[in-house]
Amino acid sequence: MKQILFCKKVYSRWLILLIDQLIVTFALVMSLMIVNNAKYDWFFDSDLLLYLFAYNLVTMLVFIAMRIHTGIIRYSNIEDVFRVFKAVLLADALFGVVTFFGASSYLGLGWRWFAAMLVINFFISATILIVLRIGVKLLFHQLEELQNNTKEVLLIYGADAASLLIKQGLDSSPERNFNILGFIDDNRDRINKHIEQKKVYHSSSIPLLKSKCSVEKMIVMEDCLDIEGRKKAIEKCLECGIRVISVPASNHWLKGKLRLSQLPDLKIEDLLQREPILLDSENILSELRGKRILVTGAAGSIGSEIVRQVLKCNPELVVLCDQAESPLHEMQLEVEDHFPSVQCKVFMANIRNYDRLKSLFETYRPQVVFHAAALKHVPMMENNPSEAVFTNVLGTKHLADLSIECNVEKFVMISTDKAVRPTNVMGASKRIAEMYIQALHNYQTDFVNHTIFITTRFGNVLGSNGSVVPRFKSQIESGGPVTVTHPEITRYFMTIPEAVQLVLEASIMGKGGEIFIFDMGEPVKIVDLALNMIKLAGFTPHTDIKIAFTGLRPGEKLYEELLNQTELVVPTYNEKIKISKVIYYPYVYVHRLIEELLAINCVSDERAVVKKMKEIIPDYVSNNSHYNELDVVC
Repeated sequence: MKQILFCKKVYSRWLILLIDQLIVTFALVMSLMIVNNAKYDWFFDSDLLLYLFAYNLVTMLVFIAMRIHTGIIRYSNIEDVFRVFKAVLLADALFGVVTFFGASSYLGLGWRWFAAMLVINFFISATILIVLRIGVKLLFHQLEELQNNTKEVLLIYGADAASLLIKQGLDSSPERNFNILGFIDDNRDRINKHIEQKKVYHSSSIPLLKSKCSVEKMIVMEDCLDIEGRKKAIEKCLECGIRVISVPASNHWLKGKLRLSQLPDLKIEDLLQREPILLDSENILSELRGKRILVTGAAGSIGSEIVRQVLKCNPELVVLCDQAESPLHEMQLEVEDHFPSVQCKVFMANIRNYDRLKSLFETYRPQVVFHAAALKHVPMMENNPSEAVFTNVLGTKHLADLSIECNVEKFVMISTDKAVRPTNVMGASKRIAEMYIQALHNYQTDFVNHTIFITTRFGNVLGSNGSVVPRFKSQIESGGPVTVTHPEITRYFMTIPEAVQLVLEASIMGKGGEIFIFDMGEPVKIVDLALNMIKLAGFTPHTDIKIAFTGLRPGEKLYEELLNQTELVVPTYNEKIKISKVIYYPYVYVHRLIEELLAINCVSDERAVVKKMKEIIPDYVSNNSHYNELDVVC
């Protein structure tokens, strides 16, 4: 019996119509009996057949017109119930008009008797039809509950329309290997209430639900607006060993359905998610629309995201410049797939090569340059300072000089928090590039058509090439241990889209010569990052996956800074972006120092190169590096 009732087959709509007609026929007979004081002799009256035929004809035409029979009863909702109510009301009204006014003289009907019969019939018909639908839905729900006793138990974060949409999407999925226990929400007005027969729990109940009901997963929506509440619930889940599944926005679902097996686990980037950044989108669009834009480092983490967001602004042309062949090819394919209507050009070049860059500028005449190309690995650059100088200093100088020569309107440089009181070669090379950009802007402000130079400075981005996240992920997949340099090391983190959004915003508000710093939130302990990644992977830290401390690498410091102690900040209209008031150096002075540095760099005397960098940047003090001895000399 259970197999028959719970069969996944959807029965013919004509069978549903037949059942509905039997119900309304029964209701009409019952109403006639009631108004006739239950006298059975009325059954043998030939007029009864006329009533039944007329009423069935009217109700069948109304039900077909309103498509009452086409709904799948087990999925009936309030809208379906209301449609049944309206259909029965309309059918009774039409039947009353046709029968009473068309045949009252023939049948000898009294209007009081007939009206009473119609009212009673309406309530009986509507009640039975609605109870049938609700009853079938409840029956299927109960049978599902019986079947779900051996299936994995899920929670859904939130008790709003989006969370209900997740439940309905899962309910319509062909997979039935899960049981939705309920919703998690800290809104007092919703706690202990029910949504579609599922209870709403407070996030503090998660440990109890884990032990009592063996909850295995919690599902969260990617674009959830309650960021703090979501973080709190996720942390509870991680503490209890409950996996967290991330669901994309509903417009990305396939045919409005969700397949639990295809939903990705929550990423560590999702744990960092903060309040949405409010951007002046119209200004960004108007600034970049119809422009020719050059992005250097276009195949890298930041550069590729700049390309994606710039392409949404309908530019005239976007030039993707990088020296990495395979990543640049992948980026080209992505652009062709997702932005076929925007004109893009791929230009392979090393930014150290002045002649190659000059060809690029003369061919495409960019109006806006986003300079994201750089060498950024701290330990690698500590052992190869000449390469850091050639790319980060000389490459930036080439691009900046060509921007002035070719009348570029705006030049936006991506810098790093490691340029603040640098302790390593990489940070020092970026600070020297910052100095040149600022000095160059001030030097050419007297020109009629001058280029606006802007610098943006922010910390680490999660998921970028070379960040700790891919490294930790690889170590977890191989069974550990996860290596952290120091138990107290902290870093500022931001997601890649978040960082690029602020870069675009800063590029619009910049008047020239500024160094914009971004609100990176609170610094994050790297060991906490490792612990959360282990938990997200479904393992127990220190038991399943060990954490090993390896010591600070060359050039690393425990704490990163976004500002020098001598720097002041000026707020902007966007609370997440501030302007650093750093010391300005004359262009002639900076240019001479950089020329001397580049001349030394060509000799390949790395010790002399680093010594010169320390002369240019007095607060550059090496940390955990073999260049520490130069600090005593300098």
